[in-house]
Amino acid sequence: DLEGISLSVLAGSVVGFIGSNGAGKTTTIKAILGLIRPDGGSISLFGEEVTGAPEKRLAQLKQRIGVVFDTVSVPPHLKVGDVGRLYGRAFRTWEGHAFARRLKDFGLDAGKQVKELSRGMGMKLSLACALSHGSSLLILDEATAGLDPMAREEVLDMLRDFVAAPGRAILMSSHITSDLERIADRVVCIDEGRIVFDLAKDAITDEMGVARCRVADFERIASSGFVPESELRYQRHEYGIDVLVPDRYDFARRFPDVPCDRMTIDDYMTLMLKGGVR
Repeated sequence: DLEGISLSVLAGSVVGFIGSNGAGKTTTIKAILGLIRPDGGSISLFGEEVTGAPEKRLAQLKQRIGVVFDTVSVPPHLKVGDVGRLYGRAFRTWEGHAFARRLKDFGLDAGKQVKELSRGMGMKLSLACALSHGSSLLILDEATAGLDPMAREEVLDMLRDFVAAPGRAILMSSHITSDLERIADRVVCIDEGRIVFDLAKDAITDEMGVARCRVADFERIASSGFVPESELRYQRHEYGIDVLVPDRYDFARRFPDVPCDRMTIDDYMTLMLKGGVR
């Protein structure tokens, strides 16, 4: 169930959508796409309210959305080249030449059946389809899963090129948060159907830090008032205590003897979801 989710994806932006398995990410995406009908709230696509809109109008707006799920969503017996012809029937704006070029770029054999493709090649086929019908919005659900690091970098380059054009945006759900660190502008974390945080990615990776403390360091930081006690998030390990630091540069000036690492999206999500509060 989703509770009070408020999520916007603005033109020119890449929004990373993260959370544990079962947190509600795929449910949210299905609601945006009209695959499930929410009991309440509202959904707008391209500035137009679509909650309860006629199916015909919803179908017209969905022509402008490219979607990649975590599995290939075409019949497995089809040949790769035939997938393009199928999409050509479904999308008025289908670009056959662009699709053929992406098959070549991705090393996909048009004569192979979909069921013969590895998971990684299947993801590449789904991406080739999503990028070949003039989409304004890409919705990616674990699209880089199963790709090797070099292939993931190629895909991220394609996504950067896509969103660089005017009026385009990306909503990207991924467990590979290092990909989001390279491409996302904002990061939204969901847990048990609720948003835990919605922050500019740079606020996490450029400003915050993780202090690696001994017990004595932790008590000194806690009693200093550097972080208000009610906001002091930490996680205990066998080797010490990790503390969420809102400004690692200011922290380094105040506590030069306590190691403080750059915050990653994974670190921040772990501390927000599993960390204790004083």
